[in-house]
Amino acid sequence: MRPPAVTYRLAIFDLDGTLADTFPWFVSALDEAATRFRFRRPDEAERDELRRCGSREILKRLRVPIWKVPAIARHMRAAKARAPILLFPQAEAMLARLSEAGIALAMVSSDSEANVRATLGSAAAHIRHYACEASLFGKAAHLRRVAKLSGIPPAQAIYVGDEVRDAEAARRVGMAFGAVTWGFAAPEALRGQAPDAVFDSMDEIAGLLAPHPSRQLA
Repeated sequence: MRPPAVTYRLAIFDLDGTLADTFPWFVSALDEAATRFRFRRPDEAERDELRRCGSREILKRLRVPIWKVPAIARHMRAAKARAPILLFPQAEAMLARLSEAGIALAMVSSDSEANVRATLGSAAAHIRHYACEASLFGKAAHLRRVAKLSGIPPAQAIYVGDEVRDAEAARRVGMAFGAVTWGFAAPEALRGQAPDAVFDSMDEIAGLLAPHPSRQLA
């Protein structure tokens, strides 16, 4: 893990697949949504293939017309509000360490703010800014909004996420992108986006953004 070229003053996080372990829920919810909204239901092998695709390719393969996406997103958010979603181990400790180091923390997610806060639990106290309910291809606007709210220029910010569209959104606003290898997209798909950092653990996020040689996450 190489040191950052800049000192990041703002760290923005995605939720699903980045801080929260939502993939098992997502698989079952997607199957139910496929029946309800009449699009193709991927089998296990195809789900693995889709992890290597961008969002537009996924929609094409599942035969989801773009006009259905907002209704599907609303349905998925409502279903997620009833699901027991947990943070990944050490996620809260990582956020606490960044906050203690004086890094402004923000959340940009396609989920609702209510769902995000419920999933974060006590960790929500570390997040200064929330920009939620981003459309499938609307995260760039939310990243700009958070940068403006924080008063920190995009060049001094990093967006940490787990999907190709996260990398694309960060690039669109001139922001660094940090890819996590445990989320929705396959690591090789994310590396193909030339991220500024690749993280294999929460401890690596904390170590890069708030270095402290003698301290590891509990």
